[in-house]
Amino acid sequence: MIFQALFECMDLTRWLLFSFVVLLLADVVRNWRPHSFPPGPWAVPFLGNVFTGVDYRTMEKLAQKYGPVFSLRRGNERMVFVSGYQMVKEALVNQLDSFVDRPIVPLFHEIFKGLGIALSNGYLWKKQRKFANTHLRYFGEGQRTLEKYIEVEGGFICEAFKDEQGRPFDPHYIITIAVSNIISSVVFGHRFEYSDQSFRKVLELDNEAIIVAGSAQAQLYDAFPGLLRYLPGPHQTVLANYREIMSFLRKEVERHQEEWNPDDPRDYIDVYLGEMEKKKGDPQAGFNIETLLVCTLDLIEAGTETTATTLRWALVYLLHYPEIQEKVQAEIDRVIGQSRQPNLTDRPNMPYTDAVIHEIQRMGNIVPLGFPKMASKDSTLGGYFIPKGTAMVAMLTSVLFDKNEWETPDVFNPEHFLDSEGQFRRRDAFLPFSAGKRVCLGEHLAKIELFLMFTCLLQRFTFSPVAGEIPSMEGVLGFTHSPEEFRVVATPR
Repeated sequence: MIFQALFECMDLTRWLLFSFVVLLLADVVRNWRPHSFPPGPWAVPFLGNVFTGVDYRTMEKLAQKYGPVFSLRRGNERMVFVSGYQMVKEALVNQLDSFVDRPIVPLFHEIFKGLGIALSNGYLWKKQRKFANTHLRYFGEGQRTLEKYIEVEGGFICEAFKDEQGRPFDPHYIITIAVSNIISSVVFGHRFEYSDQSFRKVLELDNEAIIVAGSAQAQLYDAFPGLLRYLPGPHQTVLANYREIMSFLRKEVERHQEEWNPDDPRDYIDVYLGEMEKKKGDPQAGFNIETLLVCTLDLIEAGTETTATTLRWALVYLLHYPEIQEKVQAEIDRVIGQSRQPNLTDRPNMPYTDAVIHEIQRMGNIVPLGFPKMASKDSTLGGYFIPKGTAMVAMLTSVLFDKNEWETPDVFNPEHFLDSEGQFRRRDAFLPFSAGKRVCLGEHLAKIELFLMFTCLLQRFTFSPVAGEIPSMEGVLGFTHSPEEFRVVATPR
């Protein structure tokens, strides 16, 4: 009787208000932060912390306020952020198996579908990563052939810079294509001409997707994918770009299928096609065409974006610090001279050049927040309980600029990587490639490329700014942190 009377006396407005209050209370109860969970800013009902900036500078401010382990809520999902070298090391190294999984990130899941190397988990991830690592060592005959690919491409990029004849030019896509050609030689079995518009278009689409994916508007999709899937917005640009890139990769795979000779594998795709035949009895390992496409995308992105962006930052810092450029060139002239190309055996004899490259990587801060990981089991960090399945972000920028680890963290200073005798020294807090079991797959290749290409360019050219156009050191913040577009003058030595 009471409920019937209540029902009869309530009009539509009251019912809507009542429903809203019930939903609000349900949201508060469901998303109540446990006492043992990391602290964080107050979350708006239903939305969470979607109005909190997603950039690394905002995260650094939150770490100062809430401590080295804090949390945010996006929609109904909680995410833990870890700051500072000691705590990042605890999460990624000391607790090696605690944060080894990847969470589902809806924006990327639309394309990657939990396949491939970077965003897969479990048995499939282990098999795909092991195969990729084995291929990069075996098919390329290890380091020596990778070095040969880089030496060849070093010649091509120097010729391209020389063709500019000392005129101002934007080096963005010359560098990006050159770097991508090295991993392309391994994956596709061939390189692309710098004038190849179809390949440049792929790299432009990827660059745009990486920048847009880091925006707050695009990441809103991750909080409410069901609501935003069919609405316009920057997330649609990311998805459209990746679909076009995948179409390009599919054509490469189809060409390999047509030409495939199991007795004469030419590259990663050929070897993978052979592995598909061997692993037919193990479908859980994921060796099929769809996974091959995602693995190919993983390798091209891992082998292109961070290294190319680092080399662009290298030019920016050299333009700001010409005295450092002169010291690097003096070391090149002393150790290598002008009669031959640099090779890896030169690196131990060039500590200053090596230190400059490492400092460029540190200050360039290419992937400030890394890529999210997920607690693979119930864990504890900084005294807080992290339930299994919780997404975790290790803030790499907080490691690279940790005031407890670097003498002058906010200053470009190659001395960070030199000992008192001027010899190169490794630093534990140098983690631009992350650490642990999810360390960047392209780390080994990137280190070789950066030394050989950086040294090759400075052996052949002196770089100077265009009059009145000194490039900014602020950078463009997307998923990665890259320089603004700039022009440079490359004067042959």
